[in-house]
Amino acid sequence: MPNRQSPLQDPARPSELASNAIRLMLVDDHPLVLEGLRSMLSTDPEIEIVAEATGGRDAIAKAQAVRPELILMDIRMTDLDGIAATRTIKAALPETAIVMLTMYENPDYLFEAVRAGASGYVLKDVRREPLLDAIRTVADGGSLLNQEVVSQFMRRLAASSGRRDRGSGPANQLTPREIDVLRLITRGYTNKEIASDLSVTVATVKTHVEHIMQKLQVSDRTQAAVQAVTLGVVS
Repeated sequence: MPNRQSPLQDPARPSELASNAIRLMLVDDHPLVLEGLRSMLSTDPEIEIVAEATGGRDAIAKAQAVRPELILMDIRMTDLDGIAATRTIKAALPETAIVMLTMYENPDYLFEAVRAGASGYVLKDVRREPLLDAIRTVADGGSLLNQEVVSQFMRRLAASSGRRDRGSGPANQLTPREIDVLRLITRGYTNKEIASDLSVTVATVKTHVEHIMQKLQVSDRTQAAVQAVTLGVVS
């Protein structure tokens, strides 16, 4: 993830927000959902809500204007769905992480969302603390998908993408050790599990993961795994 910028002050929020607050945008076409999210999140000193959008097109415009660090994005909206909005925003702002908001764990929707650039998803009935944990995890470059789900997604992505040559793009800059780490990321391994598998320290794994995300120009582990499969770095 990029270095966090000083928060863009919202008149409705105190000016004493931490300078490293997570700059968050909320997107949902139901006013009550937006109000509920705002109520849950606005009092946390580690989060600043920099914008709210009521549809996919509104989200694209506001994301480009305020450049949030993370977006909570409704998957189903009337004007433009969250998957299409995610694809457009990630093309313009690859450093912005996007977490999908959904009522149901529909695997087809979630697969398309991850392929469009999402870091994962949370259910709309999630409680405050798990939601805060999810936001912090993604802001730190982590994934919200467990090992089994990641593996299923990567197999499905590989089948739909076909085998591609690594070519001379950013993936070609990866070192052999970084490819080893990336291969385990695509299996949904945690840093601790990767460290154990490769007989290195967790700190070393974290450094490798940071370098991988920088070289692949992605904001989180989920999208690093997607890029690895799409670009043919790992099978």
